[in-house]
Amino acid sequence: MSTQTVLAIDTSTDMLACAVGRVGDAGVELLAARDHMCRRQANVELATTCKEALVEAGLSMADVDAVLAGRGPGSFTGVRIGIATAKGLACGAGLPLFGTSALDSMAWSAHAAGVRGALAVLGDAMRGEVYPGIYQLDDAGAHRTFTAETVVKADVAVADLAARADAAELTLSGNGLVKYRARFEDAGFAAAQFAPEDAWWPTGEGLLRAAAEADAFHTAPAGGALGDPALVLPIYTRLSDAEETERTRLGLKVPATVELTGCDDALAGIHLQLRPMTVNDVHAVAELEAEVFAGANHEPWPEHVFYDDLNERGHIWWVAHDRGQIIGYAGGTVVADELQVANVATAAGRRREGAAARLLSRVAYDAQMLGATWASLEVEVGNAPAERLYEKLGFTEAGIRPNYYGAGHDARIMRADLPLADLSSDVDHDPAPRASIRPWPIEAAPRTAEAAEAIAAAGPLILSIESSCDETAMAVTDSHGVVCASVVATQIDFHARFGGVVPEIASRKHTEAIVGVFEETLAQAGAHFGVDTLTPSDLAAVGVTAGPGLVGALVVGVAFVKGLCAAADLPLIAVHHLEGHLMANLFETPGLEPPFVASLVSGGNTMLVHVRAWGDYEVLGATIDDAVGEAFDKVAKALGLGYPGGPVISKLAASGNPCAIHFPRAMMHSGDYSFSLSGLKTAVITYIEGENRAGRPINLPDLAASFQAAVVDVQVAKAKTAVEQTGVGDICIGGGVAANPALRAAYEKTFSKMGVRVTVPPMRACGDNAAMIGIPALRSYLAGNTAPLTLDAAPNAPLGTWSTPDAPVPPTWER
Repeated sequence: MSTQTVLAIDTSTDMLACAVGRVGDAGVELLAARDHMCRRQANVELATTCKEALVEAGLSMADVDAVLAGRGPGSFTGVRIGIATAKGLACGAGLPLFGTSALDSMAWSAHAAGVRGALAVLGDAMRGEVYPGIYQLDDAGAHRTFTAETVVKADVAVADLAARADAAELTLSGNGLVKYRARFEDAGFAAAQFAPEDAWWPTGEGLLRAAAEADAFHTAPAGGALGDPALVLPIYTRLSDAEETERTRLGLKVPATVELTGCDDALAGIHLQLRPMTVNDVHAVAELEAEVFAGANHEPWPEHVFYDDLNERGHIWWVAHDRGQIIGYAGGTVVADELQVANVATAAGRRREGAAARLLSRVAYDAQMLGATWASLEVEVGNAPAERLYEKLGFTEAGIRPNYYGAGHDARIMRADLPLADLSSDVDHDPAPRASIRPWPIEAAPRTAEAAEAIAAAGPLILSIESSCDETAMAVTDSHGVVCASVVATQIDFHARFGGVVPEIASRKHTEAIVGVFEETLAQAGAHFGVDTLTPSDLAAVGVTAGPGLVGALVVGVAFVKGLCAAADLPLIAVHHLEGHLMANLFETPGLEPPFVASLVSGGNTMLVHVRAWGDYEVLGATIDDAVGEAFDKVAKALGLGYPGGPVISKLAASGNPCAIHFPRAMMHSGDYSFSLSGLKTAVITYIEGENRAGRPINLPDLAASFQAAVVDVQVAKAKTAVEQTGVGDICIGGGVAANPALRAAYEKTFSKMGVRVTVPPMRACGDNAAMIGIPALRSYLAGNTAPLTLDAAPNAPLGTWSTPDAPVPPTWER
């Protein structure tokens, strides 16, 4: 075993653990440690702490052979800060990244304090719960006695440990004791059975020793190369609250609008959608089960079996549907670290459309989030289509069960490591963690002199990153304003099942996608210059959306970028998300110059801005409740039209009568520039309920067109007043809702009559993307406006934060 110099970090608890050590045959040699308590400041302090630890060790990133991250379990946000930073460090320095359990590190902390024998580590899981783990400690180290991390109520953990035969010999440790020590004392555990309090936390040295004990530095994760940073993910012990809640709530009540509005017909172009199975699906699934297995050796499950199984903890079921009709389903059970696949079926006539593979991938993904590392299933020998599918997903034969399906009908037992093999051609909708697009670390191919000259002539090159909501996006922009690469990985299919963005899931998906998006962006930029890939050394700086947005989503992007900049010694640039949307208009009108009025309309923001100069913004007015995008989504959800609502309603409205239904134009004549969408949303829902009570079917196109007209009328009217009062000759639109055809047309019609030029970003630049972030990032770089490595996400940052007034603007912008 060769000796490696490893930088280890963990932020899963209130302890920021950071150490540098050498790991080899002789064990672990600690070179430097910077562990310290750091409540809610991990994203501020981690990157600088890493640099301080290296200085203390007399080293630099060039001397580091690998990065090690604590994977939790612990605070979801804290874990992701550590892992995202570690991914950035690995990507910036081209180093392998490994992961280890924070519970294991806590066990080694107790070992270092002299504890020997049976040890119960109790990590704090919030919400009155703990992560329990039993270890055996001897002079050689701390050894696990369990396979996968779990979560239980604190009182359950107390009862379970008190009931053990060796309860009197147990030593208790872990940061969960900060809250729950008294409960264990009340259960009879003596004061002498508690490890010293300063040993309750993870440490950098503990991480190193835990990883060495598990041989983490020499074992590749399933489906990936050794040290692949894309596959180092948080340890999850459950689905998110939203996923658990929706698994039982989603679809329990079918709105009458589904039957009365004809939304199935209106959405005829949307097929083969996936969502978790609910009790409302059980009857249709049982009927499909009977059809699929009619005459087969497999005994179809009756309806009550599906119902009972669906309500068991750890049982996962998904359905595929086409306009409300169930056309496929898949399910399984998580037992310890194994997913036991129970069934996968697709309706006759709907096979070979990829439904079975997608369903099984969803089940497998959820199983991973519950701690499963491998999957097993049985398939009848001779069922060639099913066998081929499972083999493509990575399943291999593990044995034969004679007569499993009846006399003469054997079952082939198959197993696969998780994640399953990727059969999707669309990276943006891949539900499984995506490994690197090539063996890790990436080694760039030799370059021709011409390619090297082209890269030099284009410089400086700026990498920009956007993760404020539900898209993980990156782009590379050159000094002339040319976008050399732009990659957007969307999460729409995940959030669609909830009818809107779920912040916890958004943060989780950013953590999974960010390395793959980084590699794809550099590869795409490399192709732009005729090489296989760019490397961090080709970049001049990295810009990142620091706010506003969902805090859990923002911190992933910010933490990754700070790790990247710290490792590659690159300047860091903070960018305001809305300034990116505003400057996206330069893609359409490169010569655009202030002053002008900008209407920013998106899923989270609706405002009018007087742009007096680049970087000098006066917010004239904003929404006091819902944003325009939110209103579209909520109305679409009320109609059962799915998420996102904007495109669906826009499509319906195109064939509807905007005058058919009068909805209120809220604050149209308020005398200011404030907006309110909540009342309009309520009016639409009230109208739907009234028509339902009267038993009248709703004309969806007319309703969509009338709702849309009410939104557009107010936006245009207030923008017109703003233009008149400021006396500007230009108006711009920015944000995702700027893609709405009716809104764009209304602005053109109104302002063309006034002799005011209207600029709207290209359709592909309206939604969240990193190319737009590259514009203010490049301007800030050229002006020398950089941010420190202590930068943190600012979810409520006002427009103008991090702006660079009077900075130079490149002469051309190309996308």
